[in-house]
Amino acid sequence: MATASDKALEERATVIIGQQVRDGCSEAFEMWQNDLNAAAGTYPGFLGATITPPTPVQPDWVVVYRFDSLDHLRSWLNSATRQSFLDRGAAYFAGPPTQQVLTRGEDSGDALVTVVVTHRVRTEDTAAFLQWQSHVTAAEGEFPGFRGSEIFRPIEGVQDEWTTLYRFDSAATLDRWLTSGRRRELLDEGDRFHDFQLRTIDSSFGNWFAFDERGREAAPPSNVKSAVVVWVGLYPTAMVLTLGLAVLVPGLALWQSLLIGNLLSSFVMTYLTMPRYGNPLLRWWLRPAGDAPQPRTNLIGFVVAIAVNVVWAVVFFLVTDHFWTLP
Repeated sequence: MATASDKALEERATVIIGQQVRDGCSEAFEMWQNDLNAAAGTYPGFLGATITPPTPVQPDWVVVYRFDSLDHLRSWLNSATRQSFLDRGAAYFAGPPTQQVLTRGEDSGDALVTVVVTHRVRTEDTAAFLQWQSHVTAAEGEFPGFRGSEIFRPIEGVQDEWTTLYRFDSAATLDRWLTSGRRRELLDEGDRFHDFQLRTIDSSFGNWFAFDERGREAAPPSNVKSAVVVWVGLYPTAMVLTLGLAVLVPGLALWQSLLIGNLLSSFVMTYLTMPRYGNPLLRWWLRPAGDAPQPRTNLIGFVVAIAVNVVWAVVFFLVTDHFWTLP
């Protein structure tokens, strides 16, 4: 039976947008896109956004938005705010964008090369397309460097195309597959499905510290800072859950309490404590501004983190020692 967390993961939606940019407009486009990402961050359900410039593997600028549901993603894509930005940014575009919406799970956290292929398929050809697609996947599964695939059906009101993701362990192994004789044979076999677009994304995304305050992907803070921020979030989370379990399920053995508490802490930390409390509280310290005075800023950050947990310690001491006794 699917759990609530499984259901939440399945409902998450990602959109991958590719855009060719006019020569000489890259800097202006990136500034415009960062402002657009910041605007997306104000919409319900926003989880993060990345922007990736062209590379030898990936010829277009690629922007990836993640939302907690398809409805929230659709609201953003169809919003007047986004349309206003698109009108203002049209001068930077060298052609129309491409867009693929994915509605199951999340991309791997591994640094894989992902190929996104979209097909326009007539309704009467669906069965034949799926059979041909299974042949493609089977052939890829025997190819060195292949790391998995997913297929996404058309979404009414969002996109008419079928979208398939293929992941490879490097650009070199991907290129060998794309230029292989076996792939050419499969394309000939599925000639009726020749109306497709292919693009590559040479990075993946997503963890507690993956995005900065503007929704852009950023390098994670140092391990020491990350550990301290987790400590700031974990202490009140663990205490509240421990007290809650003591009330709701009195008489639990220590090993049972830790087993259940640690499981609940993992979900609470991932979906509530870190994004809503830990990261926002110490964002200025995790990623200090370029002109922030050092080492003063780092020292203040450590002091603030310790002070916050000292306050929590006093609160929980008073609660458990003066106002209430654990059952």
